[in-house]
Amino acid sequence: MHRFANPGRFMRVARRVRPWTLGAALLLLPVGLYQALIASPPDYQQHDTVRILYIHVPAAILAQGAYVLMALGSAAFLIWKHPLGDLSARAVAPIGAVFCLICLVTGAVWGKPTWGTYWVWDARLTSMLILLFLFIGYMALANAFDDPARGDKPAAILAIVGIVNIPVIKFSVYFFNTLHQQSTLFSAGGPAMPPEMLTPLALLGGSFAAFFLWLFAVRLAGEFAKVRLRAIRGGLIRRERPAESRPSASARGTR
Repeated sequence: MHRFANPGRFMRVARRVRPWTLGAALLLLPVGLYQALIASPPDYQQHDTVRILYIHVPAAILAQGAYVLMALGSAAFLIWKHPLGDLSARAVAPIGAVFCLICLVTGAVWGKPTWGTYWVWDARLTSMLILLFLFIGYMALANAFDDPARGDKPAAILAIVGIVNIPVIKFSVYFFNTLHQQSTLFSAGGPAMPPEMLTPLALLGGSFAAFFLWLFAVRLAGEFAKVRLRAIRGGLIRRERPAESRPSASARGTR
């Protein structure tokens, strides 16, 4: 992994990966939608409402994965002062926030016909809402200063501290009295779901994951370009300042 810690080498790998991830996302999406909307039967209790979960569950998993990646990048930046860690965290934060918002919105749409309400202060719902606020807080801190470098450290500290919310989301259904059922996808004995439900969930989850990687690679390239542009501008300003501060020939002659 140390070989890919070099920003230039990492970006070259990311450029090669982008077309493959986008292709995988576009290939899996129509197949997954067909399986989710047409091929899979309605649930005997939830009826057609169950189809919302094929989007809700992958969005929830990717939102949490994005936060873990953001926290790991922030830790690498704080501990090893590696610029790629900070760039990775900045690149993934908006993506994670969008997936978290999709998770909350689809959960509310699913909850109304299933639970009779769009929102309850359930432990898992509340911890997912906190996750969205952590994404927003990170982005606000990272971009709160005219000099982007000044926001790097406080934003990284917030990302690392907020990682405690991830196990709370995961184990809230075991430790609290919640409306959510316990995990059926990552249970100890394997997925406790019938194949006709597991297949569309896996296909759409794979499509979303590939799209996530493509977005991450694109945003990371943009963050890398911003850093290089700031470095070029900083170099130009340093070159211009000595010329501006030198006295003119006429001024030297009058001394």
